[in-house]
Amino acid sequence: MDSTSPKLYHQHGMDPRSHLDLYFSKKEGMLFAKDTLKFPMACLHYLLSTGRIKGTFLIDISLGSFIHHLFSASNFFKKIVLLKFQERCIMELNRWLHDRTGAYDWSHTSSVAAELEGTRDQLQEKEMRLRSSIMQILKCDFEQENITSPVLLPLADCIISALILEKISKNEDEYMKNLEKIIKLLKPGGQLIHTGSLDATYWTAGTERFHSFKYNEEFVKNAFGKVGLVIDYCAVQRRSNVSDLTDYKAVIFIVGRKGE
Repeated sequence: MDSTSPKLYHQHGMDPRSHLDLYFSKKEGMLFAKDTLKFPMACLHYLLSTGRIKGTFLIDISLGSFIHHLFSASNFFKKIVLLKFQERCIMELNRWLHDRTGAYDWSHTSSVAAELEGTRDQLQEKEMRLRSSIMQILKCDFEQENITSPVLLPLADCIISALILEKISKNEDEYMKNLEKIIKLLKPGGQLIHTGSLDATYWTAGTERFHSFKYNEEFVKNAFGKVGLVIDYCAVQRRSNVSDLTDYKAVIFIVGRKGE
């Protein structure tokens, strides 16, 4: 890969705080609020509140250091493990987890979760509940047979894979191999919740441009079928902003159930 090519997230790393500021912040006029914050949070709240997603143990394998989607999940999943590719992302998350000085402020998303649930007077409780639910933050390596080696995790009732597969896969073959590694961590009958950027070829964090494997809705659905996931739910949010920070056309939220 030459110096003009987009970088690979899992190999080259990124500045997690810059990524949060660009795509997940509470600043007024934040371009991606509808697509990256509100859409996946609304989908997940709907599925959890209607009982279509259940369990006690959740594994989250998501890009960077965002946690907004986990506020609703922590109402149902009492044990949550986060898997990250970078030490910098783990450090960023630990600042919030242990309520340290300089921790990222997620109050704008805990309030969205509270509004969805009708519990707007319980914002502090929501953050405390999520903190108490997060059992571990582990570094992962998809080059290993056990991606959390040397730690061996129990199989999960549910896995959330948010905006990560297209970022760590250079092509279709790698995407399928990475998807298979993820569902190895899922118990039979468990569900994979996947959110992804459709038709994206790049994204930026800070001043750096990163690679994204380009795929469409049909590709994701076919990929799920090939690895034995039966689709329970699928929704697509067309892009609602104009920006050259990334070139995705839509965001997909899809849930697949692993065969018994």
